[in-house]
Amino acid sequence: VTFHIEPYKDRDDRSMYHNVKYIIDKYGGHPAFYRHKTSTGRFLPMFYVYDSYVTIPEIWANLLTVSGSQTIRNTPYDALFIALLVEERHKHDIHRSGFDGMYTYFATNGFSYGSSHHNWASLKAFCDSNNLMFIPSVGPGYIDTSIRPWNNHNTRNRVNGKYYETAFSAALLVRPEIISITSFNEWHEGTQIEKAVPKRTGQVVYLDYKPHKPNVYLELTQKWSEKYRKEQEQWLM
Repeated sequence: VTFHIEPYKDRDDRSMYHNVKYIIDKYGGHPAFYRHKTSTGRFLPMFYVYDSYVTIPEIWANLLTVSGSQTIRNTPYDALFIALLVEERHKHDIHRSGFDGMYTYFATNGFSYGSSHHNWASLKAFCDSNNLMFIPSVGPGYIDTSIRPWNNHNTRNRVNGKYYETAFSAALLVRPEIISITSFNEWHEGTQIEKAVPKRTGQVVYLDYKPHKPNVYLELTQKWSEKYRKEQEQWLM
């Protein structure tokens, strides 16, 4: 389990320090608590920070740089902090803030600079040259018109699994250390990959995967995970 820190009232360097300390103190010893092996051989927790750009780099630097006034570095609560990149300019802010990497989150190719597959190569190059992790996010499709009726232009058809496979293919091209998936079960944005059968509740008709099996997206995830693992072995040779 890795924590995805959403924005909340007064989220800043101090509150984040206390949140991270609480999470690691309470859950850090649990076998399901994910730790990532770094290039230096350390095993550190990871925290994805959603909408990180709403806080200025100077505040994040207090927490995430060694000389920061609220620094978490080289303490028992040190971790890998992954910022959300939406616009291209965010990459410089992320670097100045002291984050360890960036992720793109959105499942809509073309919605943002970060979620556009054709920008991943240049983002990966930027990360490589600045010792940052680049974590592209792939998704099976997107439709959120049940909660945002005006947002039809960002709908992306699943094309019977081809959209998902195209995203994975684009991610593998840039040889990332991690690929994130948006999402396992975020039904209201139509990005779920968990098992699905036809269902209607009142006016809401849930997406299903017919004519495919209910677990087709789990099978595709397994297929591409195995392909990713094999390609990683080649990259490291």
